[in-house]
Amino acid sequence: MAESKMAEAKKGTEILKWANAKGEFVRKPSSFRNWITKDGSSGFPPESGRYHLYVSYACPWAHRTIIARSLKGLTKCITMDVVDYHMGEKGWRFNPAVKDATPDTVNGFEHLREIYFLANAEYEGRFTVPVLWDKKTKTVVNNESSEILRILNSEFNDFCETDEQRAIDLYPQELRKEIEEVNEWIYKDINNGVYRAGFATKQEAYDKAVCEVFAALDRVEEVLSTRRYLTGSTLTEADVRLYTTLARFDCVYVGHFKCNKKRIMDYPHLWDYLRDLYQTRGFGDTTNRHHIEHHYQESHLQINPHGIVAIGPDIDFNAPHNRDTKFS
Repeated sequence: MAESKMAEAKKGTEILKWANAKGEFVRKPSSFRNWITKDGSSGFPPESGRYHLYVSYACPWAHRTIIARSLKGLTKCITMDVVDYHMGEKGWRFNPAVKDATPDTVNGFEHLREIYFLANAEYEGRFTVPVLWDKKTKTVVNNESSEILRILNSEFNDFCETDEQRAIDLYPQELRKEIEEVNEWIYKDINNGVYRAGFATKQEAYDKAVCEVFAALDRVEEVLSTRRYLTGSTLTEADVRLYTTLARFDCVYVGHFKCNKKRIMDYPHLWDYLRDLYQTRGFGDTTNRHHIEHHYQESHLQINPHGIVAIGPDIDFNAPHNRDTKFS
């Protein structure tokens, strides 16, 4: 087993090729960018049972779409499969022997990469989650999490299970400008910032990235001192996008990615905010710490060569937060 892990660690250094000459992690763009539209003009009209999500509970980008699917009451309309938390030599795989993972119930494949090749036999990009799949045309509609999040928010309202879920709008017109502004710096310095710190291959690159992470967290802490959510009193996609990073921060980013200047628990407003979201339907019940902790520490063998999973930390996400009454 040890020899197997060491061999995989050598192959796992493929991720280090994402670094530039300065040792900075550079994320590659998503490849499939089609849209599902209510009027069908895109060629992909919304239909119940037609579309399928391939996700990982470990991946923060995929987690965005899992939350949106739950919040909007689309769990019956859009089916979903979950990959194994361990990413091996061939990338994400389907392994129903792992708790909370599933087989590929649509195409019967063993690895996620096979889905990409079914959509495009000459595909040369990365095999990432989430994937929004069209069962009818057997192709990937979209694999950009931020766009899938918006598709689920607006294009399937006719299929939401309840009126309350139908009324949820994570991207309201009157807040779009502020949402875009918040998304921009939070993505750069927090969502992707933790990866820029964790996957840095030179000290200077790490120092720059990790300082930007904590400067941005300090900024969020200040914002949340006067409002319940990032843009005010309304839960939006900006909160969904930040949540998936915060929920992983103390569990894995502090130790595994060396983002250890502070924990989220050390920020009074951020820590209350994180618990507030966790205790909201669609957030905590889709957060799988086992998948999260085991994925990062067992899969990133170039960082953690022996694949040893840390025992902690102890985190009580269900402790009272009082933000609902404080900002009522």
